[in-house]
Amino acid sequence: MSGREVLSVAVIGGGFAGVGAAIRLKQRGIADIAILERGTRPGGTWRDNTYPGAACDIPSRLYSYSFAPNPDWSHTYSGSEEILAYVDSMIEKFELGQYFRFEHNVADVTWDEDSSLWEVTVDDRDPVFARAVVMASGPLANVSLPKIRGIESYEGEKIHSARWNHDYDFAGKKVAVVGTGASGVQIVPELVRVADSVKVFQRTPGWVLPRTNLSTRPLTREVYRRLPFTQSLARKAWFWGHESVALGVVWKSPLTRVVEGVSKLHLRAQVRDPWMRRQLTPEFRAGCKRLLMTSQYYPALQKDNCTLVTWPIASMSPKGIRTVEGIEHQFDAIVFATGFDVSKAGTPIPITGRGGRVLAQEWSKGAYAYKSVAVSGYPNMYFTFGPNSGPGHSSALVYMEAQIDYIVDAIATAVNQNFVLDVRADVQAQYNEDLQRRLTKTTWNSGCSSWYLTEDGFNATMYPGFATQYVKQLDTVVLPDYSVTPANTAAGVGGAVLVGTN
Repeated sequence: MSGREVLSVAVIGGGFAGVGAAIRLKQRGIADIAILERGTRPGGTWRDNTYPGAACDIPSRLYSYSFAPNPDWSHTYSGSEEILAYVDSMIEKFELGQYFRFEHNVADVTWDEDSSLWEVTVDDRDPVFARAVVMASGPLANVSLPKIRGIESYEGEKIHSARWNHDYDFAGKKVAVVGTGASGVQIVPELVRVADSVKVFQRTPGWVLPRTNLSTRPLTREVYRRLPFTQSLARKAWFWGHESVALGVVWKSPLTRVVEGVSKLHLRAQVRDPWMRRQLTPEFRAGCKRLLMTSQYYPALQKDNCTLVTWPIASMSPKGIRTVEGIEHQFDAIVFATGFDVSKAGTPIPITGRGGRVLAQEWSKGAYAYKSVAVSGYPNMYFTFGPNSGPGHSSALVYMEAQIDYIVDAIATAVNQNFVLDVRADVQAQYNEDLQRRLTKTTWNSGCSSWYLTEDGFNATMYPGFATQYVKQLDTVVLPDYSVTPANTAAGVGGAVLVGTN
């Protein structure tokens, strides 16, 4: 181990999670850290998603950290450029630039029992050794084109929403959009403005709620700057407003009908044609799939140069898309708004724990963890936005902030007291048994097919409760829930490494 770099914590990823973890670690006095980022700049999801119309469907006051408030949000809902600027501002304010290591693509993470260290293998670079690892790569980091027969044969421009080609000129082009989820409903209105024609291929319609994106008045921004508690109050108001929505979208209740009713009124108000309204009306309960927030999508679908196609796609051809009724639709470009490769089973990076156990194999039938952040057999390793930490009604950053504070508490305990913390298998099993029992009563497990579930219906994604419940369970690191053993300090360790791209 002599001559090799040894740190206290490895955080993998330089997006929201990695930056937030670095801030909190530094505030706890753990400043010997390195943020391993595979890209050339920070930002994660918001660095990668630069498609036209890219924006967050959670209010900016809530889609930010409480410990890093931004008084200068320009609108209720911010676009990707402004969110990326917020990430940059945190890096500057908390002086994190020195900790970033760009173009560090982590290829493998392996636990060494003799040294009580994680070995982090990086492509084309020397490995890094660390007392602890924070997997901050996030669930929306990896993308691929969908598995459609003949996709390789298509000769036109293929663009994934998270790998946008800004050099391609859509003006005067015939364009297809495959996918009508959160990204698709933002992209379609933008393409309709410039393309000669747009055909939108819909597999299943979603529940759509109106989104009013008001600009923030200069006076309001000034008040937030001068009186920070007013912004904190605004954030709390948004939090409790979203918390109340859980009663209608997490579980089937009378409020579910209210959510559906609002969505149907929105549809009726914006779509004139009864047949199109029928095509755009979901057959599953609100909340079973992600709710869509937009007031521009329905009007765009009714423009003269836009067509909604609901026939299933059979295959692709050199010139376009063939649907099951036998029609070939020809295009200059096809945009795939088909989401991300979410790790509901397996892991995005190979992880080897105690006794040579491989996490991808253990998660092959569905990912699981203890309180979303730790997995038995993988000591001193923690996950941000890990299994079953997805909110269906609130901001992911509310959940992520609670995870980060818990993780930093655990790491501080391990580093300061020279411990190896490994969550007990029986505690983990009991937690997940209770979690899956609660999930059976939620809308996500009510019968629809969604990216929340594995192919056999296992829900490894969502948390079955209120945000307040999720945050509360992460209040304190309960050491009896862990196997706590002394670390082998023969290697002489010093600091922390952060790995992630969220």
